[in-house]
Amino acid sequence: MSTTTVSRRRFDMPALLAWFVVTMVVVGLFMPIFKPDIGVMEVPKLAVCLVILAIAGVRYELGFMRNWIGDVALGLVTAVAAWLLIDTASDYAGEATIGFWALTAAAWAASWLFVERLAIWKSRSQAATRIINLVIPALFGITILVIWQLVVTGAGVPKVLLPAPSEIWVRLTGSVPILWADFQQTFLKAVLAGYFIGCGSAFLTAILVDRVPFLRRGLLPIGNLVSALPIIGVAPIMVMWFGFDWPSKAAVVIIMTFFPMLVNTVSGLAASDAMQRDLMRTYASSYWQTLFKLRLPMAMPFIFNALKINSTLALIGAIVAEFFGTPIVGMGFRISTEVGRMNVDMVWAEIAIAALAGSLFYGIVALLERAVTFWHPSMRR
Repeated sequence: MSTTTVSRRRFDMPALLAWFVVTMVVVGLFMPIFKPDIGVMEVPKLAVCLVILAIAGVRYELGFMRNWIGDVALGLVTAVAAWLLIDTASDYAGEATIGFWALTAAAWAASWLFVERLAIWKSRSQAATRIINLVIPALFGITILVIWQLVVTGAGVPKVLLPAPSEIWVRLTGSVPILWADFQQTFLKAVLAGYFIGCGSAFLTAILVDRVPFLRRGLLPIGNLVSALPIIGVAPIMVMWFGFDWPSKAAVVIIMTFFPMLVNTVSGLAASDAMQRDLMRTYASSYWQTLFKLRLPMAMPFIFNALKINSTLALIGAIVAEFFGTPIVGMGFRISTEVGRMNVDMVWAEIAIAALAGSLFYGIVALLERAVTFWHPSMRR
């Protein structure tokens, strides 16, 4: 009896991307780059961009550069091509045509190819592996910013609709005192105060709910109801109760963070199985000994899950609450007023600060989770 082995050829994404780069370069060579009929050879910077992208694409398609030296060279070629495109687009704002977009697509595909190759790098050093794991998302984000810059500049998108990243950066660097004051008011006061009060009180309430079965049956359904209340309905009430300053925004954050923490902690306290609890009873452990030595450690993944969710909810709640009444400072206040003045670059600067602060806050909580729940299977990688 004979057996037949069918082997499927692995889908070669690098080859496909290299072919796409070459195709787009050919399109850019024969099509106008800018209005009315400016060709690529009439713009020296874009001619250089076309040549280096063509060489990189052809060599990768033929398999000549599929090693770490070739990967580094591809990364440098992509960076140079992106810089040439951005520098040239600023001189011909709003005049880009098919050829320019073809070169933009070629640079994007080259960046994708570089990240694709970088993702398969193998290193025996854990430090090097961690650096690669950080570089890949950073490169992805930089690629998005580059494409954003090229599209907005090349197509001549009005600033009031979507400013370019370069314009947002100029606003960021030129408005540091205002942005810092807004950050202090919103994040350092309202967000942190509301986050710690909301999560801390929810944690203590969860232990009380676990201890008293009546509260579990009576409080949790009410908690689900309150958590479904729209923030745009709660925020004006909190402003009326606690005034226009940051305490009213902290109150909104407390409401938004309380019940996710409560529900997750209660679920986490029930995560230990019956055999583990029976073992603790055989040791004559009291409720509190079982709680601190068994149930709380088992609940830590649930607790940190709530902490990570609340780290972003808190910032969103504080910013939205500032739309309904605040002193003349704060991230939400700045966003609402600058939109009315058509200063959209300032709005995006505030959004960038909020995104950076939220990401860092989430990252700190995630690092604490890794340190506390190192024993959990999800952390063993």
